[in-house]
Amino acid sequence: MRYGPLAGWRRRAGLALLAVITAGGGIVVAADAATVAAEPPTIRFTNPDSQALYGTAYAAALKNLLQTNTIGYDARYDKSGLLDPAVGLVRAGGGYDQPWTRDASINSWNATSLLSSALAENTLWAVVDKGADGALRVQQDDQQWDQVVWVTAAWNHYLATGNRSFLENAYRTATGTLAIREHATTAGFNSTYGLFTGASFFNDGIAGYPAPPADATESVSTGSMPWPGVATGMFLSTNELYYAAYVNAANMAEKLRRPGPEAAAFRAKAAALKTAINKHFWNRSTGLYNYQLLADGTTGAYQEGTGLAFALLFGIADPAQARSIVARTHELPWGIPDTYPNWARYSDTQPGRHNAIVWPLVQGLWAKALAKQGEQGAFAAETARLAKLADNNSGFWEIYHGNTGVVDGGWQRLGDTVKFHWGSEPDQTWSATAFLDMIHTGLFGLSFTDRGLSFTPDLPAGWGDVTLRDLHYRNADLTITLRGAGTRIRAFTVDGKPVPGNTIPATLTGRHTVEITLTGASAGDRDGDRVADAQDSCADTAGTAALRGCPDPAHIEAEDALNSGGVKTNVNHTGYSGRAFLDGLWAQGAASSFALHRTSTAAGLGSITLRYANANSDARTMTLSVDGQAVRQVTFPKVSDSWDDWGTVTFADIPVTGAAPVVTLSYAPGDTGSINLDRLEYR
Repeated sequence: MRYGPLAGWRRRAGLALLAVITAGGGIVVAADAATVAAEPPTIRFTNPDSQALYGTAYAAALKNLLQTNTIGYDARYDKSGLLDPAVGLVRAGGGYDQPWTRDASINSWNATSLLSSALAENTLWAVVDKGADGALRVQQDDQQWDQVVWVTAAWNHYLATGNRSFLENAYRTATGTLAIREHATTAGFNSTYGLFTGASFFNDGIAGYPAPPADATESVSTGSMPWPGVATGMFLSTNELYYAAYVNAANMAEKLRRPGPEAAAFRAKAAALKTAINKHFWNRSTGLYNYQLLADGTTGAYQEGTGLAFALLFGIADPAQARSIVARTHELPWGIPDTYPNWARYSDTQPGRHNAIVWPLVQGLWAKALAKQGEQGAFAAETARLAKLADNNSGFWEIYHGNTGVVDGGWQRLGDTVKFHWGSEPDQTWSATAFLDMIHTGLFGLSFTDRGLSFTPDLPAGWGDVTLRDLHYRNADLTITLRGAGTRIRAFTVDGKPVPGNTIPATLTGRHTVEITLTGASAGDRDGDRVADAQDSCADTAGTAALRGCPDPAHIEAEDALNSGGVKTNVNHTGYSGRAFLDGLWAQGAASSFALHRTSTAAGLGSITLRYANANSDARTMTLSVDGQAVRQVTFPKVSDSWDDWGTVTFADIPVTGAAPVVTLSYAPGDTGSINLDRLEYR
């Protein structure tokens, strides 16, 4: 379970063919010596503020997945005998070195199957073993209740890659695993309700459950499954994952041309489960699905973020229900919460680890669901939130406080401590792949089918045109450009030629350019600064009309800076302004960057005032740069012996030019760093 190291638990190629466009608009395949590139994709927005916000987060997410969290082959995880020793696999993230089932599945589904098919395949097989009879199955560990998410990830992997040999083994794994779960005495099938029992998706900590099935002191266990009410209870998200697993097992059977009754049996089970979900979980009074149904029939009219996202993504909700879910789901200032509202034993100041707190994992699924529903404004807002959380905190962390956006692991019992404040781990893979999925599935609208790659983009007003280069789809290398704004496709071309259906075939090979012109963007003012999104250069960050909706450089909170090298938000001292301050400026490479939006583009000199804390025994130094060029080393005198005290220092004659110069404070060679930052003022 995702409990971190403290508790010792886990929470959780040569000759190619080039496709060309015929005069009639169809795509045919012709021989060519082009080689598909091996580099990861890059993204570029024409709007520099969008590039700073979303482009930075995208690059960080790619690094997180393909570098930080890609590890070498490990024979301990090759219990299936299907791993390729020449290929690595993806771990769960900082503090979690294993490829746990739900992490492996979510990360492959979110991004890895598209970005590195061999890596995704190894990662999926790393959580599969063999039973006593030699049959393939998802590993039977103590996190078994939601392991069927693997089936959906495996079907998506096939659609992304077209790998039939993988599909054959995946089908054997899916059928074996579903049979085990159907007959299990723990986390199995409850025939009375027609639902599966066991904890909700990824909520393996008791903080994710109200009382009952928990109690006020979480007296039984930190984990969720030791609680009888959880183990025998039925939860929305887990049952939706079983529904999707049955549907996708049927898809596999049909694709492999298995005997007709196999697919039909899976589809019948899926239909029955969908009916049971709507019967027992849909709440007409709230217009949402309930979170839980206990074995004694007690219902729980609470909100579960992944449960609502899955209802939209898997088509469990009908159109009317879907509209109601979108309209009535509660979101916190920094994203959709895991569960909601605060249980009686938690609060906004002490949110439960799996309660009213923000997990990027959940944000990604919710954003994907919103995009599928065509909810452009809500999709843009959720994507902007996660981009800011990553950019403000040197990358993708595990959990954030829903009201402040500060890195926060939440509260939950540990041992004899009833209210223990858990840490939030850095470099979480499924947090990063959640953002990658927001870009690929949400913004660019990529959807894999057996026939090819289809596009239903969602480009919000104010983001500007955007190009994704070197995206590798099967044997093709794509450059995809979105122009305009909206969700309606006005023009769709491949290599300059119109193509019907907004789809490229799975047989496409070589390098190609896809250009999509969009229209119909929803009008509005997402950040509430009275500048319409279409005219707002910073459409998802409140600013001023004089600066085309961008923040006033006369007062920029440090927690809104672009931070890297370990710099992150914190609230463990007093006296700061805004929602937080910055710490982590403690080692070389740490940096905080501030975009200074100006009404003039002319070169000039300005002064910068910084509010900071320095309780070290001496003055500290940092390097001040503008647009990547070092200006000079600057000094921060000692303020007091307390980190709760703040002082200011002003640096004059700082050269700036352009509409949005970027001022950076960094811990460079020769600096001493180790200060906290509160805000910047430019005049």
